[in-house]
Amino acid sequence: MRTEALIEMLARGAGPAPRAAVARRLLPVMLAGLVVSSLLALWIIGPLPPVMFQTPVPWIKLLYALALAGAAAALTTRLARPIARLRVPVLVVLLVIGAMAAGGAVFVALTPQDARAQAVFGQTWLVCPWMLMGISLPTLAGILWTLRSLAPTQLRKAGFAGGLLAGAIGAAGYSLACPESSAAFVAIWYTLGILLTGLLGGALGARVLRW
Repeated sequence: MRTEALIEMLARGAGPAPRAAVARRLLPVMLAGLVVSSLLALWIIGPLPPVMFQTPVPWIKLLYALALAGAAAALTTRLARPIARLRVPVLVVLLVIGAMAAGGAVFVALTPQDARAQAVFGQTWLVCPWMLMGISLPTLAGILWTLRSLAPTQLRKAGFAGGLLAGAIGAAGYSLACPESSAAFVAIWYTLGILLTGLLGGALGARVLRW
């Protein structure tokens, strides 16, 4: 068969790629991951007292996690394709993290000096990043499985972005049970847990996303 004939046969009936195909595949995984992460956090740690939700503390944690999840989802969606323009989604991810870091710095500055260590470390700083990463693992597995069915070419970057997304979703679930009340704690230890999940995703992505 001539090359031209083969190309014509393969292209026959082909139309434009479905719009938002990557997002349609990722969204169910993200929603399922949020449910699983929330249930794991509530089962392992227990729910926050309802009165806590009358204060801004859990809402700040949840807003940060969801904002970072949205930014990481945009980055992951770009990297699921062979040709990815990353400047804007990377900038948005950095802006979200930077905004939380700035909020944490202001919180520390407004805290009396003898209480600043407590504001930074809280009671669970040794556990928080690892717990957050742990409850993010089911979501990470789902995201990597979804990316494997797509067409990433920058495998480590795609895995890292997927890990950030999974970590941010895990942080949203974790925020429903986490007893810490400091913006500085969230800026440091939540972000560390999310980044650890991203690094794990990058390491796994280099292997499992190969096609």
